[in-house]
Amino acid sequence: MRHYSKKTGRRLLFALFWVMIWQLAAMAVDNDILMAGPWDTIGALGRLLPTGEFWRSVGFSFGKITLGFGAAFAMGVGLGTAGYRFPIFRELLEPLMVLLKSVPVASFVILALIWAGSANLSVLIALLVVLPIIYVNTAAGLQSTDHKLLEMAQVFNMTPWKRIRYIYVPALIPYLKSGCRIALGMSWKSGVAAEVIGVPGHSVGEKLYMSKIYLDTAGLMAWTLVIILVSALFERAVLKLLSCLVPKGGACDGGDS
Repeated sequence: MRHYSKKTGRRLLFALFWVMIWQLAAMAVDNDILMAGPWDTIGALGRLLPTGEFWRSVGFSFGKITLGFGAAFAMGVGLGTAGYRFPIFRELLEPLMVLLKSVPVASFVILALIWAGSANLSVLIALLVVLPIIYVNTAAGLQSTDHKLLEMAQVFNMTPWKRIRYIYVPALIPYLKSGCRIALGMSWKSGVAAEVIGVPGHSVGEKLYMSKIYLDTAGLMAWTLVIILVSALFERAVLKLLSCLVPKGGACDGGDS
């Protein structure tokens, strides 16, 4: 507990250091349009929080991006498992995954606008960006499974469910957590960027776009701060959920530093 308190205090000090740098930079620029300071940003956020439109926009974007991430996670785990089980299927999927990792997000956004329209744009973009990350980490996690444990399971005739629960899942979870740390942030970055381009109504991307139109830099930074906070909370919730999937005494401790 004492170690945790020291670590938390150190993080707060580092955060305050960068806030001070931000304030000094804003004072040096001395132009609210070019750079809004932390107090202006907090003031803009304070004006947004009591409004129903703020919560509607956050809820809209959160729901769409979460849906895209969830679909990509399920597909990535399923395809990664199938690729581990059937090597020829993994070879078949390899060009597709390379394509998804290589094509610029802007190209996906333009195509998705044609395919899905602006309302579901962030769902599709989050899915396309997250899918290859989860797929690669799932395949790597399953391939890292201890073969000696699998041989022991075969000797003792363990049921398929117990093999999954006590051998495959503990080997897989650290890789999924590592992938999710990247994928969760990417889903929000790409999803909101797609909304800025497609401008669906009542979305966070629309609010960012309108802030740019009206040169409301404080509002723009306030919405950016909201994205960072929501993304961080979403990441912690998902990683906590993954940790709970590891059985007691498994190969993964399930804790986060």
